[in-house]
Amino acid sequence: MSRFYVTTAIDYVNSRPHLGTAYEKIAADVIARYKRLSGVDTLFVMGNDEHSQNVYQRAKEQNMDPLEFCDQMDAEFRDVWQHLGVSFDDFLRTTQERHRIGVTTMVQKLADNGDLYEGAYEGWYCISCEAFKQEKDLIDENCPVHQIRPQWIKEKNHFFRLSKYRDRLLEHYTAHPEFLQPDIRRNEVLRFIEAGPEDISISRTGQSWGIPVPFDPDSVVYVWVDALINYVSAVGYGTDEDLFEKWWPANLHIIGKDITRFHCVIWPAMLMSAGLPLPQQVFGHGWVHWKGQKMSKSLGTVLDPLEAANRLGPDPLRLYLTKAIGFGQDGDFTWERFGESYNADLANNFGNLVSRFSSMVDRYRSGKLSPPSQAAGPLASLADDVVGRYRVAMDSFALDQATGAVFELIDGTNEFITVSQPWTVAKERSRSKDLDQQLYEIGEALRVAALLLMPVMPTSCAEVLKRVGESRPVSDLRLDRDALWSTSNERMIIKADALWPRLDSSQDTVSVLTTNKSKERGQGPEKAMMQQESETQSSTETSLIGIDDFSKVELRVGKVVSAELVPKSRKLLCVKIDTGSGEKQIVAGIAGSYQPEALVGKLIVFVANLKPATLVGVESQGMILAATGEDGKATLLTVDDAASASPGAQVR
Repeated sequence: MSRFYVTTAIDYVNSRPHLGTAYEKIAADVIARYKRLSGVDTLFVMGNDEHSQNVYQRAKEQNMDPLEFCDQMDAEFRDVWQHLGVSFDDFLRTTQERHRIGVTTMVQKLADNGDLYEGAYEGWYCISCEAFKQEKDLIDENCPVHQIRPQWIKEKNHFFRLSKYRDRLLEHYTAHPEFLQPDIRRNEVLRFIEAGPEDISISRTGQSWGIPVPFDPDSVVYVWVDALINYVSAVGYGTDEDLFEKWWPANLHIIGKDITRFHCVIWPAMLMSAGLPLPQQVFGHGWVHWKGQKMSKSLGTVLDPLEAANRLGPDPLRLYLTKAIGFGQDGDFTWERFGESYNADLANNFGNLVSRFSSMVDRYRSGKLSPPSQAAGPLASLADDVVGRYRVAMDSFALDQATGAVFELIDGTNEFITVSQPWTVAKERSRSKDLDQQLYEIGEALRVAALLLMPVMPTSCAEVLKRVGESRPVSDLRLDRDALWSTSNERMIIKADALWPRLDSSQDTVSVLTTNKSKERGQGPEKAMMQQESETQSSTETSLIGIDDFSKVELRVGKVVSAELVPKSRKLLCVKIDTGSGEKQIVAGIAGSYQPEALVGKLIVFVANLKPATLVGVESQGMILAATGEDGKATLLTVDDAASASPGAQVR
């Protein structure tokens, strides 16, 4: 079996991770999950960089021992990654003994090879970067990343002969043009190497927080050198030769674009000096901007990833960061864009497709799909094409393109339903086999799409797969076998609540995870329902809306199939309606105006895209329109001509 070793940059723990940090981890997780789905033996390593002076200072501010503080932050970091579904296989902390051994082993190797010498350093040092800065790198005398003025320091250091490896580095880049991606990062680093890199300090004096230099206990290993060595110490360098032989060299380092010089100049030169093979590839991703700026703890431009995940869910957040931001490019996050993406991709598209399909199968085939007898239709060829393009994109780490290809399959399946109209075919008994074919192919397209999106939305797609009849554990699924179009198995389809309820414009992105607004308002469910029904009526008295706002409301014709009183309620009826593409149930406060049996067969007007709500334990999936007279009696808006406006017809 082939193997794949992927790492991310390790993080300073002076404060909690922000959304920009989470973006890198989620992207790496998507790649790791894809490799596992492809049947590749995968090792995904993350970790914490704990020997930072920023961490040391933060611990002192909290009146805590540095290691105690790091233990506390380790728990907080792991909690965030677990909540976001990041499936790392190993988590290295630079305070661990295995890492200390790896660092001292490599530093000693560099010294034994004659590549270390003692000298004095005098120059600019950015505390936030914990990195030395050359004069030419400053912008208006400030660090270009943190926009603060570096300190001028002078101290005794041990230096690494980086300049010695200029030609070997250029030779490696020539022989391996794929070593650093994307190309814009590669070109930047090549210019830096060609100009002639200077020797660098690998130690700091006057500090106790860190790993001592093996031949100079009064100095500690410079934090960036310490951090880079984590990639080999995590796989047994200096402690487990068999483990190291299995996993090194790494297949992929995923890092932020601002630290490419460390990873693509200093790190490979250190490995050359130590006689170790270089990683196969480094990928320098872009930044996630918030309010137009790079997310940065020191700049105060941060967003807690748990805040975003708790608003709409971890999987919608993972999808947004993967699909909306080209991997390798800068991206932007706003609540508005997040909400728009959620509605467009999930509520209105993928989630709606799952609901439409399961409702039709439940209604027309009692939830059971038998293998069709006819040849595969157009969705089969579309799925095959999408799978091929998806794999090419994922193998080149074009995560947004891969995800976009899957949504072409989802779009194509929705279009197939519109054109084939299963609800019309269902009315003709002679076309029973045609209906079987249509429903099975819709379900198969959904199964393939959910499988391909598993690395991006693992929890949600596992649920989709379950609903469309996949009975095997998701951990047993493999792309080579299970992404192939198949119509050979009987399937039981599960109809359930909407996976991603639609977010309306007034909600922003806040209340999707709040299931009962009546609880927030301190109201009983019946009063909340009546208030919800009257909001449309009263809004015209308070303000005017534009055509753009009105167009967001989807009004359709529905035919009442059944109606019954809601238990423990005198005002509410549970009305089931034929929507033309399945059934919806709506809880309406009209029991005082209509007997349940009198509603059956009526063509009524309802709001089709209202977020579901649970009232007295019953889910309501829309709103029936009614006028209320002075006596409080409700009069339904009905359609007189059934021939002109059948179930599903849009009201404009």
